[in-house]
Amino acid sequence: MTMRMLATTVAAMAIATSVAAQDSMELQFQSSDNSGTAAFEIQQEWAARVGEMSEGRITVEMLPVGSIVEYNETLDAVGAGILDGHITDSSYFTGKDAAFALIGNPVGAYSSPEELRAFFNEGGGTELYNEILEPYGVHFIGPAAQPAEAIPSTVPIDSVADLQGVKMRAPEGMVQSVFAAAGAAPVNLPQSEVFTSLDKGVIAAADATTLATNHSMGLHDVALHPIWPGFHSLPLNEVSINADTWESLSEEDQQMLTESVAWYAETLAERIGQRDEEVAEELRATEGVTIHTWSEEAKREFRQIAQEQWAPFAERSENAQRVYDALTAHLSAEGLL
Repeated sequence: MTMRMLATTVAAMAIATSVAAQDSMELQFQSSDNSGTAAFEIQQEWAARVGEMSEGRITVEMLPVGSIVEYNETLDAVGAGILDGHITDSSYFTGKDAAFALIGNPVGAYSSPEELRAFFNEGGGTELYNEILEPYGVHFIGPAAQPAEAIPSTVPIDSVADLQGVKMRAPEGMVQSVFAAAGAAPVNLPQSEVFTSLDKGVIAAADATTLATNHSMGLHDVALHPIWPGFHSLPLNEVSINADTWESLSEEDQQMLTESVAWYAETLAERIGQRDEEVAEELRATEGVTIHTWSEEAKREFRQIAQEQWAPFAERSENAQRVYDALTAHLSAEGLL
């Protein structure tokens, strides 16, 4: 082989290696869920599925809450490229814009994950949310949600009246405002501190997550009066990615990721719902534990209080008003308001 042929061959190999490197992508996503929870396990399955659907070109490392940054710092981290993406409750970013409260957890709006996804997929929610996220350098791939959240409690709570003065964990944003309006004393704590805070009596109850996930975190070992089925909170579980990374993907890979998130959303709702039922059966047979199921009248009273908080949040920013207008229009059209 002549030197010229050798040089040509080496150059060709270098180009091929460069193309292969450009075609492969390793991504780090951080969750707002703890390692070992049912939700995080499904997120790990989603990461593996992305690898399979892309035939190994795109790999996702799924990290639990707090691995790189705190749970309420992932929006900035994704925009800055410290993380490539996150799967999280959007209402954690309410301090930046009240719109995150309304789009992330409009308390009392939805009764099922399917109703939430319908707002984003059919009611213009996805397009609107991407406009809100654009200044942060983040792209919203798609919505997911677990069934309505339960409330682990160390004291019996069977009505709005029973909430009076109860010190409870509630994430920042509308959830805190709603529980305060209902008479409780909400405090802001990361989910990773809920067990210890319940155990030590720092709080008496918590807006945490679903019955199954609460159980997987051991909350029912210390909170013997869970409220279930859930009725108050069904937050958006958003899957988002760095905007520049998204734009660097081919249309085929963008479509593949969108389809993978749709799979994640359906799997999350179905599997956590089934697990909720299984955990409820287990708790009913556990000595000392009492499941408290609110009456329809009590639920309506709480939801009325919740919906009265939407308009004040809408007044806090232009984006919040846009979310309020889109959400109420969609819910009205669907007969859900």
